[in-house]
Amino acid sequence: MSLVDEIIVPCCAIGLLAAFAQFLIIRKISLTPNGQDLSKSLTSGDAPEKLVPEIYAKIMDGAIQFIKVEYAICCLFCVLFSGVIYGLVSWGTKSHTQGALTAGAFLTGAFTSMLCGFLGMMIATFSNARTTLACAHKGYTEGFNTAFRGGSVMGYALCSLGVFVLWVLLTFYRKVYPEADDWEILFDCAAGYGLGGSTVAMFGRVGGGIYTKAADVGADLVGKVVAGLDEDDPNNPATIADNVGDNVGDIAGMGADLFGSFAESTCAALVIAAAAVEGSNNTLSAAGWDAMLFPVAISAAGIVICILCGFFATNISPVKVEADIEKVLKIQMVLTAILMLPVIYYLAVLLLPEHFRLEGVRLTESGHQAKIHGSPFKAFICATMGCVGGLIIGLVTEYFTSHSFIPTRELASACKFGTAVNIIQGLALGYKSCIVPVFVLSSAIFVSFQLCDLYGIALAALGMLATLSCGLTIDGFGPISDNAGGIAEMALFNPEVRRRTDALDAAGNTTAAIGKGFAIGSAALVSLALYGAFVIRLRVKTGVNILEPTTFAFLIIGCMIPYWFAALTMKSVGKAAGEMVAEVQRQFSMKDSKGKTLLTGSTELKPDSKTCIQISTQASIREMVAPACLVILSPLAAGTFFGIQAAFGLLTGSLGSSVQLAISMSNSGGAWDNCKKFIKNGFSDDVELRYTKNPQTEEEKKAAPKAKEAHDAAVQGDTVGDPFKDTSGPALNIVMKLQAIVSLVFAAYFAAINHGHGLIQVQ
Repeated sequence: MSLVDEIIVPCCAIGLLAAFAQFLIIRKISLTPNGQDLSKSLTSGDAPEKLVPEIYAKIMDGAIQFIKVEYAICCLFCVLFSGVIYGLVSWGTKSHTQGALTAGAFLTGAFTSMLCGFLGMMIATFSNARTTLACAHKGYTEGFNTAFRGGSVMGYALCSLGVFVLWVLLTFYRKVYPEADDWEILFDCAAGYGLGGSTVAMFGRVGGGIYTKAADVGADLVGKVVAGLDEDDPNNPATIADNVGDNVGDIAGMGADLFGSFAESTCAALVIAAAAVEGSNNTLSAAGWDAMLFPVAISAAGIVICILCGFFATNISPVKVEADIEKVLKIQMVLTAILMLPVIYYLAVLLLPEHFRLEGVRLTESGHQAKIHGSPFKAFICATMGCVGGLIIGLVTEYFTSHSFIPTRELASACKFGTAVNIIQGLALGYKSCIVPVFVLSSAIFVSFQLCDLYGIALAALGMLATLSCGLTIDGFGPISDNAGGIAEMALFNPEVRRRTDALDAAGNTTAAIGKGFAIGSAALVSLALYGAFVIRLRVKTGVNILEPTTFAFLIIGCMIPYWFAALTMKSVGKAAGEMVAEVQRQFSMKDSKGKTLLTGSTELKPDSKTCIQISTQASIREMVAPACLVILSPLAAGTFFGIQAAFGLLTGSLGSSVQLAISMSNSGGAWDNCKKFIKNGFSDDVELRYTKNPQTEEEKKAAPKAKEAHDAAVQGDTVGDPFKDTSGPALNIVMKLQAIVSLVFAAYFAAINHGHGLIQVQ
């Protein structure tokens, strides 16, 4: 084993062991009351505990049912698409070996992504009911720790598996291409790993997003707005489907998404690093395998740093009161980013040569390619720009979506004036929230590009993803807490338990929004790095000129793709939610032998959650195909028929448009969600703005009508925001990544069609 192998393998082993250890701690919490000390429990008797296993089983069964159907379709598509990859890459490179290895890497990435998504979903579902019981019996400390550990199992396991499988793949391919001169081909083939991960992520994000929002919007519109039920009232048949959706969309989909980001950014860095530099032996490939795998080493070391920082949240400075929740989660983000910086510097000095040459795409004033000279310090600065930039984007996202800050509080005040004003201000908030993240991304791109050209941008993306284990932990924390609150409501726990889980969920909503901002920022850098790797792979010596007629025309088309994609996914959620609304209304209108309904206390009728789960499953599977095909086939069609200049324009437009739209949609949705919770919990000293479902005092009774109107406006705003933040918004980061990685994998195929001019031979 080389030096870099001795870094990567132990870090991955530590990550998997840490994930297993966290799982064992969670498993100690029994789902049955037998043997538990209930003396301090916030329940009357053990009736709620007896309902927990039943509710837990329904959520678990629904999640497994969906994931089986979704992954069956993913497997079929991936097997068929791997045949397309083999055929087109073999034809473009005139090498069946390259075609076979690229297809093999694609299948490896796809199945690894599915495994990671499945494990994440299972552990999140495993942890939700246990978080409810921990909140009921032990309070905030154990409730927080259980949800946090559930997220950390996913974070540590996913990152460790992703890095380790990539290392195994590269080690095997190195036996096929042992010479450094052939490593450029090796890493071209390995790019299929990133394509496989992102392909599954597209199906996971879109399918899971449609599933969860169909159930959520349907449950909210009929249950809360029309029938006046609580968030997860046990009489609402759509609540189980809503809780299932949190796991299959926010957990499985998000895990596959960020796995794809890691795989693609690493592959982009490797392809760029391996590019041959004419007239120079001072390259990274000439420096050896250790230098080449420097990007993988960053991701591996990040796993250990995140594990160490995790002890801070659960052991060193645990949550004791409600106010500690957001503070502890924010410290996690800051601490991991700070501790990663010296580690990245040490790895750069240890693995990279003192000076090295890189293949660049910048042109000098004379029209020749600029000579790029790299060094460990320059590489460190590039990675630092990404790491710090990701932290800033996360904190800005928190400012715009957390009810602790002015923007969401102003949004809550706007709800006094109705739904329309709430939606108008929510849209404005989302647009405004783009400003700082875009400047941060632009700064990271400029500095990194100046120092190390496209290799620097790839390192910036990896720097942003270096703390991925922590990001996934915090992201998983939110849906687990949300499910815990749903189970508390459905099992009829004391309202104080729901208040505790809601406090965790509110913090989880904010951190989920932070995670989405982080994912979008990293996706922008990843897609630009992949774009650059595509240009380098094609040996374009004149750069990319957007004023070329074909390039500019497809730039405009590329700008339109994210809106086309968002329209498809939003319409799908609307159609599926409509089906859910009709089903919930049907069940509410049914009467038993005594003429009573579910809402009037019928003891004969029971909510039929299975039918709601089937509606969400069938709708999401049916509706996820068209958006996925749009993203995967658009660069293939552009490159095949119109040539590489068309592909350049498409990628440029799609990248620029997706970033803005994704940030604004995710942040508007996050703010609407927290605005609703803010009003529900009573958010100011002004009693006019305090919503109380059962007013007691004269002041509350006087203010109740206006308070209810504000609450209903917030709920309706949240139903608009649901597909914004959980379907279309986060899926847009896969749009830009997937289009870029498709172009990179099929670069040789595009170049082979009439010398890159396409079948139509556009000049």
